[in-house]
Amino acid sequence: MASHVAGPEIEKLIKLLSRLPGLGPRSARRVALHLIKNREQLLLPLSDAMREAVETIKVCETCGNIDSTSPCTICNDSRRDASVLVVVEDVSDLWALERASVINAPYHVLGGTLSPLDGVGPDDLNIAGLLRRTEKGEVKEIILAVNATVEGQTTAHYITDQLQAQARALKAANPDLEPLKISQLAHGVPIGGELDYLDEGTLLQAIRSRKVFE
Repeated sequence: MASHVAGPEIEKLIKLLSRLPGLGPRSARRVALHLIKNREQLLLPLSDAMREAVETIKVCETCGNIDSTSPCTICNDSRRDASVLVVVEDVSDLWALERASVINAPYHVLGGTLSPLDGVGPDDLNIAGLLRRTEKGEVKEIILAVNATVEGQTTAHYITDQLQAQARALKAANPDLEPLKISQLAHGVPIGGELDYLDEGTLLQAIRSRKVFE
């Protein structure tokens, strides 16, 4: 029996779809067939949207968010509380918090978590950018909205050490400077849980019950 049931163009489409999260080969074939059957309503508009996304989407130079402008829409929003900065692992976590509408503050995307076993160190994350954003002393609270995983908590502790060292140096240079508050999501986020899969109520409780590092 032939291993391929369609031409190379369709097989290529199926192969690319199978690389998407949550899609295996069988699911990718079903999606590909659905797109092909609905060529005018789905396949062509999707193709145009993806081409436009490739041409216009940028990574925000300030926070690391994905948008069509840089700085992004969130960073350009003057209505947000600039004294608070929410640190997240990935853009999907930022989007999750925005969907829940639990806080009106700017964000900072780390781009992952520390993972020595995978060769991911501090220089591989956007930690230096976070320190630059807080070195002027204008940010009064950092909310570490990282996932409740071993890697997430390790990253949170490392960032806390870095921020506290910077805060001490700033305080020594300017004794009148307010101390930096560093808080972390608490109740509502289960161990091993990821923000992108949590409901709005859980995220709201996690934000409200955040704890301050002593």
